[in-house]
Amino acid sequence: MSAPPTTRETSPPVETRDELVAYLASGSKPQTDWRIGTEHEKFGYRIGDYSPMPYDNAPGETGATVKAMLEGMQRFGWEPAFEGDNVIALMGNDKTGGGSITLEPGGQFELSGAPLETLHDTCDEVHTHLDQVATVAGEIDAGFIGLGFAPRRSLADTPVMPKGRYGIMRNYMPKVGSRGLDMMFRTATVQVNLDFSSEADMVQMYRISLALQPIVTAIFANSPFVDGKPNGVLSNRAHVWLDTDADRTGMLPFVFEDGFGFEQYVDYALDVPMYFVHRKGTYVDVSGQSFRDFMQGKLKGLEGDRPSLDDWENHLTTIFPEARLKRFIEMRGADGGPWRRLCALPAFWVGLFYDKASQAAAWDLVKDWTVEEREQLHRDVPVHALNAKFRDHTVLDIARDALAIAKDGLKARARSDGFDGDERGFLAAVETTLDSGRTPAEEMLDLYNGKWQGNLDNLFAEFSY
Repeated sequence: MSAPPTTRETSPPVETRDELVAYLASGSKPQTDWRIGTEHEKFGYRIGDYSPMPYDNAPGETGATVKAMLEGMQRFGWEPAFEGDNVIALMGNDKTGGGSITLEPGGQFELSGAPLETLHDTCDEVHTHLDQVATVAGEIDAGFIGLGFAPRRSLADTPVMPKGRYGIMRNYMPKVGSRGLDMMFRTATVQVNLDFSSEADMVQMYRISLALQPIVTAIFANSPFVDGKPNGVLSNRAHVWLDTDADRTGMLPFVFEDGFGFEQYVDYALDVPMYFVHRKGTYVDVSGQSFRDFMQGKLKGLEGDRPSLDDWENHLTTIFPEARLKRFIEMRGADGGPWRRLCALPAFWVGLFYDKASQAAAWDLVKDWTVEEREQLHRDVPVHALNAKFRDHTVLDIARDALAIAKDGLKARARSDGFDGDERGFLAAVETTLDSGRTPAEEMLDLYNGKWQGNLDNLFAEFSY
């Protein structure tokens, strides 16, 4: 959500809808060129009182800050990106292996990883990043924890990062849902971006992605605390998304309709309300207006201005369904978590999609699910996770079936030329969860009600990076 905008405002304007369709279609590539991109967010805090780090200290104040983290990370080769006078992101290069480090609205620290060939590569990237973060954090008395929802900070206590797009979103969110500000400032996720070979391949992958996203939400449920105590929900991150902004979130039933393809997604995105347009280093508030109007030069405040493909790319990043289509497919359904689960999520999806037999088996698993059943799973899983009911089964049963397919897919990859070593080991964290039938959230609740005696200080002590 937080990647720096593209700013090539001298590029030619988009003249037709076909150009937008062609942009998405250009993501198609042969399987030999498929890569894995992993993104994850985490919460930073000050050692001592576990309070969130502000972007910078006010005059006379001391303590760890997000700005100090960004400055400290530059020793590893990361290059600063600015908005005004503020460093708001770090861009990768050959020295860092690519990727970027960006800030979510409440200071959540996000690694957007480089596109990598194997799960060994992507897990090495995650490990290197967390090691760098821990090094800098240790020097400024900061810590980081991987969860899906900030367990103690209130909205009022959460700092706001100095990024213009977030000011626009902050003003718009309360108009379209009751939980949008919680989504912005108090949630964190891990995501994986995967490639497709053709429109037909994209369609099947996208349908599987949306159908299984609630299953993944259940497996990775890791956010049972709100405002310092349990609130009866196992994935508060997923629960928040149920009432954020119906125009740009959810399970997208039209994806399962006959004839779905790049054109239909473009038609959907054209009518998703915009947030902003980036012009001359400034975010212009066009919230509530459509990209379709932009194509016709009818945006209020930007009359006569027409979009470039850069504007289209930026707009696509402001659409938040459970799985998102860009020039790849982005799986968005998992809570943030510890190192091993950050590697397990891409392993799960790669196992399902990057072997054709496994992809076909995954489609067989979900192809007869109805719109109503998918929507019910979407609503039930944040609360009940693996115990949510589905037909005569539970989500745990489906998750075990999906895991078996993913393991077969990774085993097939290990037999392919060019891959060194079996990648199935990265599914160990998922196997542990499904063997026990208990989510990470339930394990934390057991500790809270037992060993921790209701003291969440122990959560930070035991689960920080």
